[in-house]
Formats: sequence, C-alpha cells, structure tokens
Amino acid sequence: MNYNKAEFEKSFGLFSQLPESCQPEIAFAGRSNVGKSSLLNKLFNRKQLARVSSVPGKTITINFYDVDGIKFVDLPGYGYAKISKQELNRFSGLMEGYFKSSRNIALVVQLIDMRHPLTKDDQGMIAFMKEMEIPFIIVMTKADKLKKKAYEERLRLSKQELAFAGDVPVVPFSAVTGQGINGIKNYIENAISDAGGQ
Repeated sequence: MNYNKAEFEKSFGLFSQLPESCQPEIAFAGRSNVGKSSLLNKLFNRKQLARVSSVPGKTITINFYDVDGIKFVDLPGYGYAKISKQELNRFSGLMEGYFKSSRNIALVVQLIDMRHPLTKDDQGMIAFMKEMEIPFIIVMTKADKLKKKAYEERLRLSKQELAFAGDVPVVPFSAVTGQGINGIKNYIENAISDAGGQ
C-alpha cells in the first residue's frame, strides 16, 4: 500500500451523513489530544494532511481519508469534558452509529498516551471493542517524552493495565523519532489483507 497516495476526503458530523462502507476501513480512536493527527501525518509522510489541533475536543467529526483505495477513518477524540450536552449527544450518536452499523472495519488503532495510566474512557473503549469483536491494536503515543527508566516502567505497568484486553498487540510510538511506525504499518496491512483488501 502506497501511503504517499493519502488524500483527505470529507468530514462528517452526523451518523446519517456517513457514506456507505465499501472498502476496508482502518479507524483511529483515542482520547482528545492523544496524538491521532500526528500518527496519521507520520503514516502519510505529510506534515499537515491530518489537522493537528492545539485545542482538545474542538471538532467532533469523523474524518475520512483515502489511502491507495483503503479508507482511513479519524474518529473524534473522547474524554474531553468541556463540550455541551448537545455536542456530547451528537458525539455518542456518531461513535455508536459508526461502530454498530456493520461497516467494513478491518482494524481499530486505539491510541493511549504512554505517559499516563489508562483512563476510564480508554478502558471503556477497549471493553466495547472486545464485546463487539472488532479487531484492534494498542498504540502507546508520545513514547519519546519519557526517559529510559520511566519508559520501561510505563511499559511494564501498561501491560498490567491492559491485561483485561487479552493478547492484544501493543506498539510504543513516537511521531518525533518514528519509533513504532513500521510495526503499525505491518498490523494495518495484515488487517487489510485479512479483510480481503489489497
């Protein structure tokens, strides 16, 4: 798969607006400000294709990218409290609609900030994917921000925190150094192959 062919397609704010799911989809999930846009830009080998926001929770949309015929889906960040009840309801409808509407989801890349313990929202998202039998991997973002001893400690503790997730792949990642990017690409390409894509 040629990641350099990535193109932004469209953003959708309501479940009813989502296009039909024809090609395998790789979805990216995680709390606000966890680094989804930075990971996408690293995968696409671009600086600004995925919009990086300094204001967490600013936009609640699902963003679609076409990557050499495969759909990459940037889901809205969760866990940001400073939004209205109306926006929260829209967010819930958008996320539930996406996951429960028989879309061709080949893989969910679940992002977690390596510097911090799992949040309740992270745990809830992982439990939901297990319950729905959606294939997923865990990507631990911002790995470069930890010194060696703290890095090793967080890696050890995160394995304990993720024990409930079962035998799920865990990939430490840094958008700065590129650590983990090849492993993430391998998981994505294997999932696409399993889903009958390229």
